[in-house]
Amino acid sequence: MYTSVVNSRTSTSFAYFGTDGTIYSNPEFGTIEKLADDPLTVRYTINEDAVFSDGNPIDYDDMVLDWAIQTYTSGNTLYAENPECQLFNSVSGSYGEYVPNGPEGELGGKEFVVTFKNPYADWKLLVGGLGQWYPAHIVADQVGLGEDELTQAILDEDFETIQKAAEFFNTGWQNPSPGTLPDAALIPVAGPYTFGTWVAGQSITLEANDAYWGTPAATQRLTFRFADPSTHVQALANGDLNVIEPQPTVDTLTQLQAVPNATILTGDSLTWEHLDLNQKSGPFADNLAVREAFAMCVPRQQIVDNLVKPINPDAVVMNAREVFPFQDTYDEVLATSYDGRYDEVDLDGARAKIEESGVETPIEVRIGYSAGNARRADEVALIKSSCDQAGFTIVDASSSTFFDEGGERSKGDFEVALFAWAGSGQIASGGNIYATDAPQNWNWYSNSDVDAAWKTLEASVDPAVHLEQTKIIEKALWDDLHGIPVFAHPGLVGFDSSIQNVIKTSTQDQSVWNAEQWVR
Repeated sequence: MYTSVVNSRTSTSFAYFGTDGTIYSNPEFGTIEKLADDPLTVRYTINEDAVFSDGNPIDYDDMVLDWAIQTYTSGNTLYAENPECQLFNSVSGSYGEYVPNGPEGELGGKEFVVTFKNPYADWKLLVGGLGQWYPAHIVADQVGLGEDELTQAILDEDFETIQKAAEFFNTGWQNPSPGTLPDAALIPVAGPYTFGTWVAGQSITLEANDAYWGTPAATQRLTFRFADPSTHVQALANGDLNVIEPQPTVDTLTQLQAVPNATILTGDSLTWEHLDLNQKSGPFADNLAVREAFAMCVPRQQIVDNLVKPINPDAVVMNAREVFPFQDTYDEVLATSYDGRYDEVDLDGARAKIEESGVETPIEVRIGYSAGNARRADEVALIKSSCDQAGFTIVDASSSTFFDEGGERSKGDFEVALFAWAGSGQIASGGNIYATDAPQNWNWYSNSDVDAAWKTLEASVDPAVHLEQTKIIEKALWDDLHGIPVFAHPGLVGFDSSIQNVIKTSTQDQSVWNAEQWVR
């Protein structure tokens, strides 16, 4: 029920991402005031007028429930060995890890203080997490308590009551069947839209929330349709869809340009393409020379020129991972982390590196990715055309199961994984990808200096520290050849020119990030 598209329309929070990934405070929901750095202490004040769609005030009780959901969960590493504390089905436990004592405030009040156990780089996103607020008054009613009584039970670590609350949280909001929502009385929301109708496999409709205290929704009704991406352009031309964000390919752009009365938006995004090298097994594991040879023969500039620039003329080869070419610190990071050695194809240098490695040629390299992606098939073809000349045999190993649980990626059945990470503007999230044994470290990379740099970065709220540690991380990732960044994805949005306020964003929220402002 709670998809990212629906969440953003039916909820609001203390902060939001701007179109460039910058985090902005949201005064319509409340205010944030940092009181101290050591320990990091923050005061949050909720708008006096903020209410759920059923009229119940959004207050401290809801904040305590939010904290409990992210504390008493398997997502909280503090309780990894305590199954009796893993009660809520929540994917994140960061809030509870950094704030083990919970928010402090008065029952039913609009103000609370959070004291962090340790500083945290992304502290502005931790409380509420830009996600869905779960109504404490509904949970309390379902377990036979008043809202304040539930809050006090959580604060008193009354696990019998907390477990009852978790049982409702885990099951009470489940959809009875596809196309059927829970009882409307159970799902009040805290955003500009409420839930309307859901037609399984076809659409979700949201209705303007009359109880919303902030800027009212510009359009009474929004309908999000589920449709095969290959049909989007024709659906826009037919008037069946008003706004689309199709796969950004040269062919799609050409088709979109032929649609009468359509407006097209293009530009950079915070999603970036990369080639990750298997560091656990195969020819790249424990052999830097082979990794260097592969990097020398990958025609990154040709890939950008042929496949990306026709959509975004300003596109460039991307030479970092944690900063993007269109961000202010990009050039400064590159100045100390990357010297341009892989900017141009060097087949002679690649052959010399392979000879230095002592590995017999040809070296088979299977590039795995999700099947059905035309642009990635073209990328692999360009890599093959170049790298086969250097002593590799490039194999297109696309598979419909590549990223499935138990698929080729999870089994390490590849030499190179070709995919994209979606950036958001978060500061410390990359630690999940590059730190040793981190949950998204999918190519088994390990470097103690990188691990230490991530810990330093995560534990600071100083942008200068973030920048310096990013330089260290980026240099190590290049020196080790963890993988090869290729380009920032081009964005492509098309919409009926009668629709106003469609604004492209570089973030993973995509074009619907401000759908509550769209109006015909």
